[in-house]
Amino acid sequence: MSETFSISLNGITDLPRGKLAAIVTSLEMRAAPPLRPDPPGTGGLSLEQIGAADTARYLSIYRVLGERWMWFSRLVKPAAYSEAILADAAVLCFVVRLDGRDVGLLELDFRVAGEGELAFFGLEESVLGKGAGRWLMNRALELAWARPISRFWVHTCTLDHQSAPEFYQRSGFEAFKRSIEVVDDPRLAGHLPRAAAPHHPVIDG
Repeated sequence: MSETFSISLNGITDLPRGKLAAIVTSLEMRAAPPLRPDPPGTGGLSLEQIGAADTARYLSIYRVLGERWMWFSRLVKPAAYSEAILADAAVLCFVVRLDGRDVGLLELDFRVAGEGELAFFGLEESVLGKGAGRWLMNRALELAWARPISRFWVHTCTLDHQSAPEFYQRSGFEAFKRSIEVVDDPRLAGHLPRAAAPHHPVIDG
């Protein structure tokens, strides 16, 4: 059974031990923005589409990319949950390849008619700061707006990289909603290592 407690809207709320809280910012665009040029030096990057048969590979790169930012939503579910999503024709999932390695993940969700969600967007630390983020966003925008959608949206939170909201806004998204998410700390249940996301220290339940 889910726990309930009151959150102060004008002050500080102490969370129960073992819980994490994040401020979620949702952003959207209602039309395709002008595409920015791919940065120099990104010609070696490529996308490889994956599906249900690649679930183990998907979860592996998901964990590698997301551990430092507390990605856990797919890790707290059985593998069959991710397999079903990857099998859905309305979901497009790609790994980013460079020099024969998986270095990134792009997942686009079109299961709601008329809109697309940038569900997961991540890159290995080794390629950050070299234009790979802009390159991958260009691919995401091309793929999303090739569909008959009128809205493309994404959400990020304070567990993520601090520059994520600014990057999304530079890409043409506009913030439209802020939310509070409270969850069980996935590190306490072993879904992520205790050393994951050290900028959010573990407080044992």
